[in-house]
Amino acid sequence: LRITALWGGQNGSLLFWNLLLSVFTAAAMLSKWREQKELMPYVIIVLGMVQLFFLLISGFVESPFVRNVTIPADGNGLNPLLRHPGMIIHPPMLYLGFVGLTIPYAFAMAALMSNQMGDNWIKTTRRWTLVAWLFLSLGLILGGRWAYDVLGWGGYWGWDPVENAAFMPWLTGTAFLHSVMIQEKRGMLKRWNMLLIILTYSLVIFGTFLTRSGVLSSVHAFAQSAIGPWFFTFIALTLIGSLILLARGWERLQSENQLDGLLSRESAFLLNNLLFMGITFSVFWGTVSPMISEVVTGQKISVGPPFYNQVTGPQFAALVLLMGVAPLVAWRKASARQLGRLMLWPFLFSLGVVGVLLALGVHNGLALLGFWIAAFVGATTLTEFGRGTLARMRAAGENAVAALLTLIARNRRRYGGYIIHLGVVLMAIGVIGSNMFQLETQGRLKQGEQLSLGRYVMVYEDLRAWQADDDREVHRAVVAVYRDGKLLTELYPRRDLYLSQDGIQPMTIPGVRSSLEDDLYVLLVDWEPVGVDGATFKIYVNPLVNFLWAGGLVFIIGMLVAAWPSAAEGRRATTIQVAARAPAGD
Repeated sequence: LRITALWGGQNGSLLFWNLLLSVFTAAAMLSKWREQKELMPYVIIVLGMVQLFFLLISGFVESPFVRNVTIPADGNGLNPLLRHPGMIIHPPMLYLGFVGLTIPYAFAMAALMSNQMGDNWIKTTRRWTLVAWLFLSLGLILGGRWAYDVLGWGGYWGWDPVENAAFMPWLTGTAFLHSVMIQEKRGMLKRWNMLLIILTYSLVIFGTFLTRSGVLSSVHAFAQSAIGPWFFTFIALTLIGSLILLARGWERLQSENQLDGLLSRESAFLLNNLLFMGITFSVFWGTVSPMISEVVTGQKISVGPPFYNQVTGPQFAALVLLMGVAPLVAWRKASARQLGRLMLWPFLFSLGVVGVLLALGVHNGLALLGFWIAAFVGATTLTEFGRGTLARMRAAGENAVAALLTLIARNRRRYGGYIIHLGVVLMAIGVIGSNMFQLETQGRLKQGEQLSLGRYVMVYEDLRAWQADDDREVHRAVVAVYRDGKLLTELYPRRDLYLSQDGIQPMTIPGVRSSLEDDLYVLLVDWEPVGVDGATFKIYVNPLVNFLWAGGLVFIIGMLVAAWPSAAEGRRATTIQVAARAPAGD
């Protein structure tokens, strides 16, 4: 927690950003200097300008080295909300993702400055982009888990402005990772990829601006600060400068090929990108609309989760469905008949899943549509693993396990992506179940009384209070949980009251009983000594929510597989370095 205090405040977080950026810059120079002699001087210029800006901010505007006028006997400690394992890891993961995305941006700008308009900058930064995207994804997942464990509202994603600030560059970064495949494979979308990486980097700086300027209220954001105008100016200057460079090299970024047919993998990837951009714009508009309304009308009009769910929900559904279809579509031009044959068995399987859900009593139309999409995409993705494994078993005579592992090892980028898709399917199941079928109730109970929700019955047994060593007053309830008349477990929801110089800061820690089917999530809302007036509890049942966390784990495994360098890539990099060191004429 003492180390965490470095990024727990405004000044220290900017200093930490500087540290990470300098490490990333040094790593890029050490790994790419010899093989990218034409690009590296420009890369250093771009990264140096970004570093200089953050040095100026953390050195003069928000310096962490300014001494207090009055030296306290002891500090206040971290905000209680931050004293959680997820918050120890969550901010560094986001920072690593944010800072890491400056590397592909710097190489893109270097390519424009040096008139090196080929695919070299993309191939050079592919793994940098994947690693940065991995860290950003991990940060978002950990942030959702922290919200679920600490904020005490029964959910994990509330479309908070600062959540959105990290989510938007993730969306455009994901679009970029898909789009560059078309440039590498077919020499297309060169201009679009430049635009995507410029937009991703701009959203990284914009997200940092939202988090630290205090222009939007959020449970994650820092207080009002003087750095807002500095960040706004820097975003404007870098965006304008990047677009000028892009305009200068526009003609040299022409595509080498055109779409051969609407039914092709290129078209599917392009549609994928358009959906990602539609979601990004929707989230951006919802995030900045309070600022715009305040400027225009003088009042902040906030946009809540219903807006985001209604606007982005259909786009996410289409995106996940496309995720199952796109791998089945051939490059250049696909046959509708062949595509239909590949989709037949996954389609029939998904219809069977819907039939089973109907038999079990699920009649929510939107939920059934969502589960059908998840089943179809999961089946098509597993079918791709099956087809590849069977082909290898026939060709190499290997058993199924060896063939599958060899298949993944020899094409890590492709099959790592498929594992990521399976993670998304599991996460989609968790999101559908916990959002569309969540149950909640609240009631005040005396000792021995009970509260029912769905198949669960909670009995209030006891309440205890004590003073902890860290200036924390703990009030913990003991409740027994029954389902269908059978005792399952005891839970211990509590309220921690942190006593600080700023007054009392409460923390609500839920008691959670988890299973693959659902979570029973119990909150102690208010209390009196047992036997006086009882205690108030709020209970949630979150169906299938643990599919979300399991999907997040599969997602991370897939990213590690996709980003892990293969032996062939290592040999290719060594060959390039040897050639770069050889004297001229060798």
